[in-house]
Order: sequence, then structure tokens, then C-alpha cells
Amino acid sequence: MSWLDVFVINAAYPAAFVSKAEVRDWPVVGWLAARHETVFLRRGSRGHARIVNAEIGALLARKRHVAIFPEGTTTDGSHVQGFHAALLQPAILTGAPIQPLAISYRLSDGRYTRAPAYDGDVSLLECLQAIVAEGEIVARVRVAPPLPTCTETSDRKSLAREAREAIAARITD
Repeated sequence: MSWLDVFVINAAYPAAFVSKAEVRDWPVVGWLAARHETVFLRRGSRGHARIVNAEIGALLARKRHVAIFPEGTTTDGSHVQGFHAALLQPAILTGAPIQPLAISYRLSDGRYTRAPAYDGDVSLLECLQAIVAEGEIVARVRVAPPLPTCTETSDRKSLAREAREAIAARITD
């Protein structure tokens, strides 16, 4: 939903992240991301996806958490789009479970807010202004049961479908 998701996840589960390659060139943010084991993915390049999967596999082999955003884009948080499954392959190869997390942003009275949504044509400045205007926002992380990757039926497409269903069931709770 938002660039805030990275901070929320890192607060609960310190992790390396997979990000689009363009982020590497962003002032300050790109530098910070590179210093924190971010894996940068050139979207649309199958060859580069194999390199990225090797980097993710190496992090998982070192027992690091690796966070991916399998929708490949941000939304307003009211729904979950389809998941791209390719980046789940390293978890299967290393036997690392997949831990679905559903993040939502609420006001202090529990109502949903889209203020942190960094989607569509919303600029970073507009997003920051919307967040500040709310005064108080509560990030809520709903943790689904981990999905094992070492079963006979563990293929990345079925795991992506299961993870998506687990998250979709928890964003409206």
C-alpha cells in the first residue's frame, strides 16, 4: 500500500527487501535501501530475475528474512491484486517458509484510512501531506500462519495463491 510498509515490516520482522531497480537511484532512499541488503529487481527481465532469485536464496540460506511485495505495485489497501510467483522460488529451494503479512492503516478510532496509500498518481509529497494531516495513524499487521515450502505440493504458483488468499482474508478484519 505504501512506502511506510517497509518501516512497519522492519519494526516487527527485520528483513532484507526486494525493490524495483529504480529505487536505487532515488535520493537518500536509494542509498539507505542499498545499505540495508535491499535486492534491486529490473522488472520485465527474466535474466535479471534469475540473478535476483540467487541473491534472495543466499540471504535465506544465511537465515535472513526477505520481504517481497508480490503484487508488484501499490494499491489503496482496500483489495489485494494477483501475486507474481517468481520471487517465491528461492524459498522453495531453501525450504524457508513463506510468512504472509497483511498490513492496514487505521485511525485511532479503528476506521480505515487511505492516507498512507502511495498509489496511482499520488506523489511522495502528497502522500506525506496526507499522513501528516491525519495526526495519528495506527499500522496494523495481521500475521497469517506460515506456509511450508517443502511439501510435495509446494510450487510457487500455488504458494502465491495461498499467500494472497491469507492476506486478502486479513485486510478486512
